Amino acid sequence: FAPVPTWIYPPIAKLLAIFDLHEWSHQHGNFISPHNAIFESQRAGIEKNLQTKWGDRVKVFKAFNFCAPHLPEQVLTQIKAEGFDKLLIYPLLVVDSIFTSGIAVEQVNEALVKLADNSEHWIKGQRYIPSFYNEPDYINLMAKMVEEEIANDLAVAHLPSQIGIVLTNHGCPHEAKGFTSGIDESQALYELVRERLINRFPLISVGWLNHDTPLIDWTQPDGKTAAKNLIELGATAIIFMPIGFATENHETLLDVEHIIEAVRRKYPEVTYRQMPCVNDRPEFLQMAADWANLYIEELLSENALAVNPSLAVAQAKKTHGHSHGGEHGHSHGHHHHHNHGHDHHHHHH
Repeated sequence: FAPVPTWIYPPIAKLLAIFDLHEWSHQHGNFISPHNAIFESQRAGIEKNLQTKWGDRVKVFKAFNFCAPHLPEQVLTQIKAEGFDKLLIYPLLVVDSIFTSGIAVEQVNEALVKLADNSEHWIKGQRYIPSFYNEPDYINLMAKMVEEEIANDLAVAHLPSQIGIVLTNHGCPHEAKGFTSGIDESQALYELVRERLINRFPLISVGWLNHDTPLIDWTQPDGKTAAKNLIELGATAIIFMPIGFATENHETLLDVEHIIEAVRRKYPEVTYRQMPCVNDRPEFLQMAADWANLYIEELLSENALAVNPSLAVAQAKKTHGHSHGGEHGHSHGHHHHHNHGHDHHHHHH
């Protein structure tokens, strides 16, 4: 499990690694993220739900970037050995996965090159689920978790207009080197959840969980600013609800704890509540399986792909008539941004 994000800005990569390592080694003792255990529970639950429909034609594997023995290459080797030839890639940590999971696809692609056969690739079909930011079931579950927390705990002591709700999202840099940023999906997710709650609970703000690194323009407001803003509007209780993360990790746990500590020092009379991610809640594992069903159906029913990897080399060498003075092939390096060392993908047959 690697807490240090891999960054794109080479000049500050070392600086950032030092910041993060400093933070981890000095402030958290031997903090062990529950992320890996939750992720296994998600894998098993999603697989169980899928197998009730598809039987053993479908199996769910977990892969972590940077976490042996579950690196994409190791997992794909196992998938190939078990005779599967169709693959559904399913990132399941942050909800803005089009952006964050570029690295997941990159690692899968690297592994598939290494595992290719000479004349015909063993992969006969692929699908990808980039994000579930606009899935009604997920949005309704977010709102329901907040409503339950208020009803069970805060409603007796605070008026609805005094309950501040900070919906936390995965912080994103505004400059993403030309890549699609996760900001759009995260913002849309926030608006959709806010819409479900705002008529009953007026004090709602997004709170971006940013990495406070120098020289980078991050999404605003951050979690701390969001909480302070709501308190200044009269909130006597603050709920932090993670909407942009499906799985608990050091950001949803430690970063939010730090935010609460800092805000409590300034406003000790306010009540603070830290909500869990959806993690392995049964209804989330059911919807995650349901979202995959359509693509599994397509994969199982469509004609098999027949890809000859050696033809790619021949194609690349061929120059096309419409090239601009032979200048095609601008290189777009693999600058994947802001990867947390724990994006992951599920593989289904």
